[in-house]
Amino acid sequence: MDIRPYEDRDLRRLVELTIDTFGEFYEGHFRPLVGETVFAHQHGAWREDYRAQVPTLHDPAANKYVEVAENEGMLHGYIAWNIDPARRHGEVEILAVDRAHRRAGTGEDLCRHALSEMKSRGVEVVAIGTGGEEFHAPARGLYSSLGFTELPVAVYFKQL
Repeated sequence: MDIRPYEDRDLRRLVELTIDTFGEFYEGHFRPLVGETVFAHQHGAWREDYRAQVPTLHDPAANKYVEVAENEGMLHGYIAWNIDPARRHGEVEILAVDRAHRRAGTGEDLCRHALSEMKSRGVEVVAIGTGGEEFHAPARGLYSSLGFTELPVAVYFKQL
């Protein structure tokens, strides 16, 4: 598997992968948990949100980067990250791995690559976020194994 910088030709595949990756969370976990009204208010247009967000993730002039994992032209996953050089702070914005390549080290390889790139740019602290429900359990395990410290956070929603 090779990890390489984003190229314009990747955009369609990355949008599709992002929607495929997180569809299970939004439709199978978040919607049933919070109900239709809260879901519609918070993430009712999640597919369109990703179609708008993914094209903005790679902008090296703004210290925003996307790295793609592939093998023989087959997309395995990608990681989007950004840095704030003045604060020496980095953040992983999205990690998405194709279903067929999950639990095979792709996510770990992408994270290690991004962390190395951030360190080479002077970053001292990196943040990464994920959910606390079952869908995100593998991500939490990965981030813990990479030495990230979990910060317990509670977010509440209420329909009025």
